[in-house]
Parts: sequence; structure tokens; C-alpha cells
Amino acid sequence: MTTTMDVEEAKLHLAQLLELAKAGNEVFISEGSTPVARLSAVAPSLSRKPRVAGLHAGAIWVSSDFDQELPEEFWVGNP
Repeated sequence: MTTTMDVEEAKLHLAQLLELAKAGNEVFISEGSTPVARLSAVAPSLSRKPRVAGLHAGAIWVSSDFDQELPEEFWVGNP
């Protein structure tokens, strides 16, 4: 289902429009007869559980020279 609503009316019915978007419907907000925005639900993958610190401990390492200055050749290239 597609719903188009003028911005002034959308201000009054925002909660209803959000429910329509969450249900998978297309919701357009217009200024007069010109559509200016599309309201859509956030993909489920973006609303995951928080990350857990230390979950993959030991899987990543940092070289001992990680914070050493890079040689001039790195910046200008080898001729």
C-alpha cells in the first residue's frame, strides 16, 4: 500500500505514518502535490543487539611497530 500525505497533515499523524512504514508500506510526504520525502522503516540488521567487548579476544593483533613513523618513500613513492 502506498500513502501520500501533505507535510502539515503528516505532522498530525506521524505515529500512524510510522506504523504504516514499519508494516512495510510506502509512505511519501509531500508539499502540495510534490513528493519531497519517503518514510521507511529501518532494516532489522541495523537494530541489532549491542556489541560485546572481548567476544573475540586473541583474534586480532597489532604489530609492535604500529605507531612508528612511516618512511619518506611511503609518502612520495619509490622513483
